[in-house]
Amino acid sequence: MGGAPEWLVREDASQPVLLALYLRQVLGIRSPDELPHLRGIPPRTIERPEHDQDVLERQWRSYWDMTVEPQANISPVPLDLVDGFETLLALPLEGADELRAAVEPFGPDAVAFSQSANARYRREVGSGSGKAYRAYASAIAEHERVVGRRAHSFELNVQVLPLSQRGVWWIGSLTVAVTDGLRGDVVAFDAAIHPIIAELA
Repeated sequence: MGGAPEWLVREDASQPVLLALYLRQVLGIRSPDELPHLRGIPPRTIERPEHDQDVLERQWRSYWDMTVEPQANISPVPLDLVDGFETLLALPLEGADELRAAVEPFGPDAVAFSQSANARYRREVGSGSGKAYRAYASAIAEHERVVGRRAHSFELNVQVLPLSQRGVWWIGSLTVAVTDGLRGDVVAFDAAIHPIIAELA
């Protein structure tokens, strides 16, 4: 009310995001280069002709962008669910044939992984929404003290993921990935999220 700044932080370990990262790993996709692999899933290097690898990387990257920030990356063609992935994976009817064929053998394992990792997040990190709120409210309050003004209105999506390296990475224009271990460390997470808040607020 009255034009006061507002901020919105959504935190999750989204099953579609977890599924996409599982597929990235088992398919030997490199993109995005800066994002570490998932823990417990051996990274693969699959020998493919360079052209085939490039096609798969391009199709996966488009699918990844739609998965991370669907409202900002709307498919120009209709999407269709992929058999074996329940409702967690939909690919364009046109322009993703190679990716669709490549992912089909991994459906049950990918779904099971995404469900298990999401459930672990719910138990360990998402047990209390108040706790999550306080973590971000504290960082915003600290930012306001540093800059001497109210934080600007902003929106941030945080994906808490079982990545093999500890840190925070931008994975979309309004979305960051944070390692679950870092998220569970109150002091380290506060220090890591502060530069993100400062960039937005």
